[in-house]
Amino acid sequence: MNDIVIELEGVWKIFGERAGEAMAAVKAEGLAKSEVLERFGAVVGIADVSFNVRRGEIFCIMGLSGSGKSTLVRHLNRLIEPTAGVIKLLGQDVMSLAESELRAMRAQKIGMVFQHMALLPHRSVRDNVAYPLEIRGEPKGRRWDVSQHTLSLVGLDGFEDRFPRELSGGMQQRVGLARALASDPDVLLMDEPFSALDPLIRRQLQNQFMALSEQLHKTTLFITHDLDEAIRLGTRIAIMKDGRIVQIGTPEEIVTDPADDYVRDFVQDISKLKLVFAHTIMEPLESYRAAAGEAKDLSESPRAPEDSDLDRLVDVSITTPHPIVITGAGGRDVGVVTKDRLLRGIQGGK
Repeated sequence: MNDIVIELEGVWKIFGERAGEAMAAVKAEGLAKSEVLERFGAVVGIADVSFNVRRGEIFCIMGLSGSGKSTLVRHLNRLIEPTAGVIKLLGQDVMSLAESELRAMRAQKIGMVFQHMALLPHRSVRDNVAYPLEIRGEPKGRRWDVSQHTLSLVGLDGFEDRFPRELSGGMQQRVGLARALASDPDVLLMDEPFSALDPLIRRQLQNQFMALSEQLHKTTLFITHDLDEAIRLGTRIAIMKDGRIVQIGTPEEIVTDPADDYVRDFVQDISKLKLVFAHTIMEPLESYRAAAGEAKDLSESPRAPEDSDLDRLVDVSITTPHPIVITGAGGRDVGVVTKDRLLRGIQGGK
């Protein structure tokens, strides 16, 4: 079974009446975004974007307003048509789908959760969640069973007969998530779903979403302008600027090895304690012994697994004057973290 669920290759979106001319000039002359606007009166929304998302992954796309992240996510189900490039979902070329096939993919394979959920105000919570199944022609009994199940997943038991106006903003957002899950989609597209909520409610919904992701293993494309949220939720993160992706990596890679000054500015104030791990900052055991001498006694040193984060290493370090020996597979000693290395890791490699 193919482990790649979403594939984008060389995707461009240029807005404007002369988008085709602008695209040809970009390919021929390598025009910058400002030059495209000046010569053709066209706006580059997405510029040569390529990435893939693996099954079960939460792939976060983050950037400032106007960076192109929301435009990008709307290409996945062809709410926006690309100017150029290849988009594949579950192995299917999205651009080759007929209208009926595209509608079926949207209804059966893709769940969408946006910042403003546009819940139907005249329908109960139960009927809002069941609406995608109603569109598919599912019988009422099944619609209500599925609605009840998904509402339970998001913690809204007992609110089935309420109307959206009777719910808080956070509860309405849970209804939106339940509605997206009701059709059991393979892919979730989430465009800043929690950004309008108060910080405490936002964190609660993030926690709930992470628990659901662990349980349901949905492949998710998650759009956010908040790096803290991207780091907290993402398996991997793509950072966008001016329609382009400037870096893709795990939260640890983004924080410890920013690709340029733009990314570096984003991550400079992020705490490294839960993001950086022993295997990243340790000195290989052989190198440490070569520098310290083969006779260096590590028998009194505490041990910690190589996937220990900095927070755990700090807890270990304050209990001992000795360096920490890092263990790998089978408990084998593989490296050493001295106090100097630990402090440098906390600083972020300054």
